[in-house]
Amino acid sequence: MSVITIIGCRMFENEIMHLIENDPEIGKVLVVENEDCDGIMKKMAKAGIAHIALPLEEIPEKSAGKDKGLTLIVYMLEFSLHAIPENLKKTVYSKVELMAPCSDGVLLFYGLCGNVLGNIEKDFEALDCKVCILKEENGDIVDDCISAVLGGRGNYQKVLKNGRDGATFFLTPMWAANWREMLRAAGMTQDPNNIEMSKFVFDYAGYKKVARINSGLAYEKDFDACVKEFATLFEFEVTELEGTLQLVENCYAKTKASVFDACPHIQA
Repeated sequence: MSVITIIGCRMFENEIMHLIENDPEIGKVLVVENEDCDGIMKKMAKAGIAHIALPLEEIPEKSAGKDKGLTLIVYMLEFSLHAIPENLKKTVYSKVELMAPCSDGVLLFYGLCGNVLGNIEKDFEALDCKVCILKEENGDIVDDCISAVLGGRGNYQKVLKNGRDGATFFLTPMWAANWREMLRAAGMTQDPNNIEMSKFVFDYAGYKKVARINSGLAYEKDFDACVKEFATLFEFEVTELEGTLQLVENCYAKTKASVFDACPHIQA
């Protein structure tokens, strides 16, 4: 049985859930047990997806057996890593090194994230495990989680250029559900409950609008309410944007293909 590990920021919980729910080739789902796995495990349980949570030290190394099917290991990491880019790089690299012996392929649900992950595929090309990161069709690594769900840098920049009446802040469902924690992780404020200070930062940066990105996923039931609260607190105009899952679906499909091509005897 081939093994793919997804290592990802919690901001991608919903997109990862979408892939798991829609891949009939997955035979087993393992979740690395840590402080950041509760969210996706609750979503799996609600969706009726069988999964096993194991401490990192109990995740089995990949076997050389000829069983068909795919085992997917999910390793979620905390939002706050983004606060210090070098810490993000150090942590993600260390997790790849830990998971490589357990995996035929690793897919990173991250973007450039402050330009610290731009060389990660090259840095691990000698591993006996294919390491991939979210990329656009032209091979460029996505900028961040917003760029990924907008379909890439071109669409992202198009929206930004259209913001003639002030900058736009983007909210995906996970961003909306966790915006207070994310403002702190992004270094915008030490106290996300201090709305006046956060509002001062937004005003100074020229933000006037908040974009509600509809990705078509309904895992966050309070998405609309969270966007409305955010817009009201910071006096932002709400605009609507259509997101897309095509980029993450394509990256996942390519990672699977590379793993199955390397191990054709275990393809489902």
